[in-house]
Amino acid sequence: MDGLENFWVMALQLLAAAVLSLPTAANREMNSRIMGLRTFPLVSVGACAYVLIGLSFIPQDQPDALARIMQGLLAGIGFVGGGAILKNGDHVNGTASAASIWITGALGAAVGLQMWSLAVLLSVFNFIVVWTMSGLKHEVPTDAEEDMD
Repeated sequence: MDGLENFWVMALQLLAAAVLSLPTAANREMNSRIMGLRTFPLVSVGACAYVLIGLSFIPQDQPDALARIMQGLLAGIGFVGGGAILKNGDHVNGTASAASIWITGALGAAVGLQMWSLAVLLSVFNFIVVWTMSGLKHEVPTDAEEDMD
């Protein structure tokens, strides 16, 4: 693949990583406001970019080197997600956003590895969980609400 063709392939991968993160990003923006339309695409694109950078210099016969890049991404994105979790007394907010940002990082890595089916499945699954469970969460009484009765 020549340089210009490689450029466009990478540009499309980065764009795909961003686009696939948008359904969950929009949901989190509307429901939690902790992370949303800026954070999710940036994490997905960043994860994709680090995989692409790694693939550019890691020999194919050394998968352990790619595994170390993935391990670093996993830890780094976990750190970003940890920043979304807020504790207020006995109430905790942001865990769904934290978990979703972790999945979004995996989505970006999958795009970088051209694992398109996995990337799409992660996008769809993540969105379905936060969308359906956000509505159900408000229907389930908490211990604090039960104590008020």
